[in-house]
Amino acid sequence: MRIKKRKRLAKSKMTKVQRIRGFLTTVSIFLLIILYWLGAFYGTEWLYTSINKRPSVVVVQLINSLGGMFLWGLTMAFLGRFFRSKQMLFFKTMVQAIQSMSRGDFNVSVDNNPHGGPFVELVDSINNMAVELGQLEKMRQEFISNVSHEIQSPLTSISGFSRAIQNEQITPAERKHYLEIIEAESTRLSKLSDNLLKLSSLESQHHPFEPKSYRLDKQIRNHILACEPQWVDKDIEMDVELEEITLIADEDLLSQVWTNLIHNAIKFTPNGGMIGVHLTSSGKEAVIRISNNGEGISEEDQAHIFERFYKADKSRNRTSGGNGLGLSIVKKITEMHQGTIIVESLPEEKTTFTVRLPLLE
Repeated sequence: MRIKKRKRLAKSKMTKVQRIRGFLTTVSIFLLIILYWLGAFYGTEWLYTSINKRPSVVVVQLINSLGGMFLWGLTMAFLGRFFRSKQMLFFKTMVQAIQSMSRGDFNVSVDNNPHGGPFVELVDSINNMAVELGQLEKMRQEFISNVSHEIQSPLTSISGFSRAIQNEQITPAERKHYLEIIEAESTRLSKLSDNLLKLSSLESQHHPFEPKSYRLDKQIRNHILACEPQWVDKDIEMDVELEEITLIADEDLLSQVWTNLIHNAIKFTPNGGMIGVHLTSSGKEAVIRISNNGEGISEEDQAHIFERFYKADKSRNRTSGGNGLGLSIVKKITEMHQGTIIVESLPEEKTTFTVRLPLLE
């Protein structure tokens, strides 16, 4: 909002400056015409006095007018040639910038005309487009790099342990262990592929979105019960408080949100820890808080936790099979429902993910 306000103020200020400049230009042209007419008048008077001969009044007036117009024409021709060359240079700079962007070079910037003019907004648009395209290109390169890294790691493990299995001297127990690793890495690749397709579908604007009315508290409770073997195995205490709330949303999409957040809470909660799942209503929105104790997330990581492939603890995510896409999918689905999600964490104490969803009628 502040940026838009600054742009409006800058545009208003520029408009006022252009009006003042236009008024001064008009006054200058008028004064120049008077100056040229006076020059023609006194010039011809000096000529008549020198040759001691003066034509009729009509001819004198005609000569003065033609003389003033001739001087004005010469001045305009000179100024037009000067400004035309500067304008052509200005256009050439814009064309070169557009050609550079078409070749994939977005590190370009066109200097605006210091005197304003009708092309100020065009130049600003070109510069903004170069910046945004540069950011998109950077994101694309990072995405390709991250995908390549995530794929290469399990492929290297699968290839290495496949060669190890071919060794006839290994014991059956070692062979079984290697096969388990190959199966785990294959599952990791499959999950990565599935998440990439899912995220791509969500961002394509063509993913089916079918909102309907259903009980949100029942949905979350079912997900908690579905994960019971995992939290019982780690002796985790579940603190669950679910207010009865009816929500209009895509039940299947939100199911992925609760699955991801609850699984993450179980994964990063130490044995004997506690997980809290609370659902309340604030009148216009449903508020879901899923918290767990444990190591926590640093402030630096909290700023990037919803970015693709970002891992707050790379070694821990690698061993647990994460690929850094789950929270990106969660955030995208939440935004599709006009909701928000934030994370709050205190190191070595508590981490809380808060999802807010509007209660549409």
